This record gives sequence, structure tokens and C-alpha cells, in this order.
Amino acid sequence: MKPKHPEVKVNLVGQDGNAFSIIGRVTKALRNAGVSPEDQKQFQSEATSGDYDHLLQTVMSWVTVN
Repeated sequence: MKPKHPEVKVNLVGQDGNAFSIIGRVTKALRNAGVSPEDQKQFQSEATSGDYDHLLQTVMSWVTVN
């Protein structure tokens, strides 16, 4: 499945695996790519609506993960 914003690339390998760190990194990448604040909030809401596995699945459905 293609992410909503495939042009946004986020590197998670070798980074802090803390959920809040991941959310912050993806949100920053979305902001830097010019994604609307509304979409950024939607990502954050989806990402925090479940467990850690849900977070990772949400990230992969929104951006390209390296």
C-alpha cells in the first residue's frame, strides 16, 4: 500500500524507538514537506490511538520509512 505522503521520507533505523520520538520525527518531516497542520494533527491522532504496533503501522501508512 502506498503511503499518503510517499514524498516524505523518515529514517527510523538506528533512531530512538520511543513512541513520542517517532511521532515527533514524523510530524517534523510532514511539516518540513509542507503538509497542512490539519493533516499533521490527523496523523498524531491516528498514531496515538493504539499500541506501539499501531503507531508503526500508522507511520508506514503516512510516510516512506527508510
